[in-house]
Amino acid sequence: MSSSSVSDGILNFATQYSLYTGCVIFSFGVIGNVLNLLVFTQLKQFRTNRCAFYITIESISNLFYQFLTISLTILTSISGDDATGRFFIWCKFKNILAQICGLTTLYIICFSAVDQFFSTNHRFRLRQMCTLKLGRYFAFIFICFVIIHSIALGSSYNVQPILGCVLTNYIAVQYSTYFFYPILVGLLPVVIASSFSMLAYRNVRRIVRRQLPIVRRKLDKQITAMVLMRVIAFVFLILPFITYRIYTISFPIPRSMPMAYAIGKLIQAILTSIYIINYVVNFYLFLIFSPRFRRQVKLVLVKKCWQRWKYWCCSINNQIEPDNIPETRNSQIESEENI
Repeated sequence: MSSSSVSDGILNFATQYSLYTGCVIFSFGVIGNVLNLLVFTQLKQFRTNRCAFYITIESISNLFYQFLTISLTILTSISGDDATGRFFIWCKFKNILAQICGLTTLYIICFSAVDQFFSTNHRFRLRQMCTLKLGRYFAFIFICFVIIHSIALGSSYNVQPILGCVLTNYIAVQYSTYFFYPILVGLLPVVIASSFSMLAYRNVRRIVRRQLPIVRRKLDKQITAMVLMRVIAFVFLILPFITYRIYTISFPIPRSMPMAYAIGKLIQAILTSIYIINYVVNFYLFLIFSPRFRRQVKLVLVKKCWQRWKYWCCSINNQIEPDNIPETRNSQIESEENI
């Protein structure tokens, strides 16, 4: 068997692998992030919670990233590649959008961990430093910075006849190799998120000693456990991809080396699928490790969404329902939200 046929087989397997895993991950990702948005926006106790606000932003960013990845997967399955090596504008736009969504998700996780550390701290002044208004202000500034940064770096990508869509600016290559991937995307968010999540977990273990309402204590324990599990998954899912990404930027493999190119594409497909799980897994982690979150999901789906859907169906069928019937139901739902 010739090496060209073997490399073609490896490329075909990498394409099929990306297609099937991409579709599965996309399905779970859309369902999980939409349910996250429903829970954290519908329940009253989460509407004024800063960490819930950050999780909401993360879920929105994850949805955008999911639609980008499924678009690339579909293009690869149709034409054999993601078309970034053939279209100049698509090459830049894909990298800009991927960096915006990626950086937003990574650092919003850090924001959640830092915020949970402050909100569970035994010092009253530190707990009062972080407010929802301040959190929205910082989130807005950070997203603006991410957009500007991503446009500046993404514009340095160009289409090369042999290498495809790669960084061509020498300064951008050095910046990506020695700072962007190892520090800004790799080490810095990992250190911030893991350090502050562990400190928040230590704070919440002492929370019984503080004179706080039982509902507040339960919410702090729930959010802290959820953030800790999210950070652990984040660290393990991001490191392999970042390591390989640094290598490929420093040593890009040309298409003129078909076997090495095919193996590189297969490794990239596998590590990318592991990395993309990072944009899917938050809802399912919360569901597995937080019994309280499971009850809240059930409350939103059964007591809120299902009741509204039935009300809309009844309205469509011209069935009459009294205007003030939700009064007792709403009071019951509000009491159940504090479970």
